[in-house]
Amino acid sequence: QVQLVESGGGLVQAGGSLRLSCAASGRTANTYAMGWFRRAPGKDRVPVAALYWSDGSPWYEDHLKDRFTISRDSAKNTVYLQISNLKPEDTAVYYCAWRQGSGRYSILQLTAPTYHYWGQGTQVTVAS
Repeated sequence: QVQLVESGGGLVQAGGSLRLSCAASGRTANTYAMGWFRRAPGKDRVPVAALYWSDGSPWYEDHLKDRFTISRDSAKNTVYLQISNLKPEDTAVYYCAWRQGSGRYSILQLTAPTYHYWGQGTQVTVAS
């Protein structure tokens, strides 16, 4: 079992910044990736950023890469998502996810919603 605890969401004015955190605990050996997804009101959950754990290589949704930065503290098994210049359309519940496995960097593995464990989600609301 792997437990994921997210924090850092909240209400922010447009143009502001947030840093989301996700701490993993439990049986975290063989981490393939940790990722962030979001579900906006009335929409499906979609990937926004992920980190290939072996070497820290990131993946970003293309139109978000200028404002979103994913990073990690390996010693703490924690992944972060820094979001700058927040926009109302960033309003969503943000979910952290953890995938077990090995192998090379694979965009499919990083973005598919088939991660093994998910956090409870943290609400981000951007006011215009």
